[in-house]
Amino acid sequence: MWEQIQKLWKTRDLRYSLLFVLLCLAVFRLAAHIPIPGVNVAALRDFFSANQALGLLNLFSGGGMQNFSIVMMGVGPYITASIIFQLLGMMIPKLEEMNKEEAGRAKINMWSRWITVPLSMLQAYSMVLLLRRSTVGIVADMDWLSTAAMLFNVTAGTVMLMWLGELINEKKVGNGISIMIFAGIVAGLPGVVQRTFSTYDPTMMFTIVGFVIVAIVTVIGVVIINEGQRNIPVQYARQIRGNRVFGGSSTHLPLRVNMAGVMPIIFAIAIVTAPQTVAQFFLRAKSVWLASAADWTIRVFNNQLIYAVLYFLLVFGFTYFYTEVIFHPEQVAENLQKQGGFIPGIRPGRHTQEYLNYTARKVIFSGALFLALIAILPLIMRSVTGTAWLAIGGTSLLIVVSVVIDMVKQVRAQMSMRDYEVL
Repeated sequence: MWEQIQKLWKTRDLRYSLLFVLLCLAVFRLAAHIPIPGVNVAALRDFFSANQALGLLNLFSGGGMQNFSIVMMGVGPYITASIIFQLLGMMIPKLEEMNKEEAGRAKINMWSRWITVPLSMLQAYSMVLLLRRSTVGIVADMDWLSTAAMLFNVTAGTVMLMWLGELINEKKVGNGISIMIFAGIVAGLPGVVQRTFSTYDPTMMFTIVGFVIVAIVTVIGVVIINEGQRNIPVQYARQIRGNRVFGGSSTHLPLRVNMAGVMPIIFAIAIVTAPQTVAQFFLRAKSVWLASAADWTIRVFNNQLIYAVLYFLLVFGFTYFYTEVIFHPEQVAENLQKQGGFIPGIRPGRHTQEYLNYTARKVIFSGALFLALIAILPLIMRSVTGTAWLAIGGTSLLIVVSVVIDMVKQVRAQMSMRDYEVL
C-alpha cells in the first residue's frame, strides 16, 4: 500500500490533480464558515439538531446550511436539476435520444446548470421563509433589498460550488459533486469526537465500544453491497468470414446489487421532508383548520416510528423505480442479439429480456433492503444509545465509502494507463 502511495506521489500529473482537489475543498470549507449577516447561528444549529428532516438536507449541503453560509444550499439545486432532467428523459423521447449521444448529454448538462440558478433562489427563499416563521428568532426582519442580496449571495455560492465540482471532474480523480458532499460529511467528524471526550463518562464505555463495532460492520456491509454483482454468463457464437474465425468467446454480464447508488435516498429525502417543510408555512395561518392541519402534519412526521417506517418504504420503493430508469433489459437483450451473443439456456430476444428483468429484480431486492436499512440506521442507533449525536449516519457512511471507492478506482486507472505508456 505504501509503495502505491509513493508511486502516486511521484507521478507528477496525479500529484498536481490531488493537490488541486484539496485546494478546491479548502475553498469550499472556508466558504461554508462565512455566515450571511442577520442570522442567529447558535439558534440555527439548535433548530437543525432538533429537526431530523432539515438535518438530512444539511447533509447534502455539505454542512453549509447549518451555518447559514453563502453556500448554504450546497450542490442541492444542481442535484435537483439533474434529477428533473433524468425524469423528463423517461417521458420525452427526444431527451432520451439526446442522452445516448455525447453532444446531447453536454447540452442537457448545460440546461441543468441554467435551471440550477432559479432553483437555488427558490429553495433559498423557501428556507428563509421557513426560518422566519419559526419561533426561535433565527432570521431577523429584513427589507426586500436585504433579502434580495441574501438570495443572490446564496445563488452565487451554489454556482461557485457547481463550477468547483466541474473543475474537479476534469482532473479525473472522482466525481466533483460527490467529493464536496464527502468533504462536508468528514468535516463534521472532529465535532463528534470532541463532544465524545467532553461528555465522556466511564458508564459510556460499552456504548462507545458498541458504536465502533457497529460502525465497522456497517462500513464492511457498504463495501460488500456497493461492490457486489451478479455475473450472468454470455456466450458469443462463432462467425467464419473467409479464412478467419470471429467470436466463440465467453464473458459475463454484470448486474450490480446497488445500481441506483444514493439516488433513492435523495428521492426519499425530497419526499419525506416536503410535507413537514410546507406545513411550517401554515402554522400561523388565519384559517383555524389549516393551522390545525399543519400542526398535525408536523406532529405526525416528528413521530420517530412513523418517520422511520415512511422513510424505509420510500427508499425501498425508489430503489426499484430508479433502477427501472437506468437499466433497460430490452436494450441489453437487443444489443446481445445484434452482436451474436446469448445467455446459455435462454433463447435470444424476448426470452432474454424477461430473464434479465427477472434476475435484476431478485438482485435489486438485496440492494433495496440494504439501502432502506442504511437510511434509518441513525434512528435505530439514537433509540439504542439514547443520544442524538452518538449515532451512525448510514447515508453518510454510504456516501463516504462510495466516494472513496470511486476515487481509488479512477486513480488506479490513471496509474495503469501511465504504466502502459511507459511500456
